Amino acid sequence: MSREHESSSRPAPLAAPPPHDGMPELRAETARLEPVPDLAYARHILERYSPPDPDQAAMRARILAFLDEHPADAHLRTCLAGHLTASALLVDRAGGRALLTFHRKLGRWLQLGGHCDGDANLMGVAWRETVEESGIVPASITAVPVDVDVHAIPARPGEPEHVHLDTRYIVYVGSGARERISAESLELGWFTPRAARGLELDPSLQRLFALAFGAAWSG
Repeated sequence: MSREHESSSRPAPLAAPPPHDGMPELRAETARLEPVPDLAYARHILERYSPPDPDQAAMRARILAFLDEHPADAHLRTCLAGHLTASALLVDRAGGRALLTFHRKLGRWLQLGGHCDGDANLMGVAWRETVEESGIVPASITAVPVDVDVHAIPARPGEPEHVHLDTRYIVYVGSGARERISAESLELGWFTPRAARGLELDPSLQRLFALAFGAAWSG
């Protein structure tokens, strides 16, 4: 099931400011999206990210330290202490909204994303997970990450509590795109910043909305 919030009074199109002070975007035809198994490439991506504040610097340092501790399997689910993931906020600039998934296992609204499963190309993982979970092929993606986050995943039968070390992008949808729900989601929903503020989103997802929508989020 998919729904749209505030559709009856959709705001005038928002010119969402480029994230992180004008960070460039890459179109699908120019972005490097193919799988890369070598974890050195994940390190290369993370080292290109310029943290905007001490909290983000500490988070990036924690992920880089995890790569040092798990040089062969940090991007595999078999690394039981935790593993790399990548995600993206899918933004419709013209509609002034973003697509979220109500996650089947975690039971809350999240951005699109998932496990690397052996792929150290964090941009490619974020892109792939966006397509798989939304059915939408984005028009573009930020050229470097816009945010990083480390968070605990609760234990489940057959799986101990562990951490996800997430690298995040913003992807932009082209005109006429239609979402399609996947098995990962109970629901997909388009949310304007105003509607999203009523969802009690995780602080890290609030950061992504702030990066994507600027004053429209804080206002």
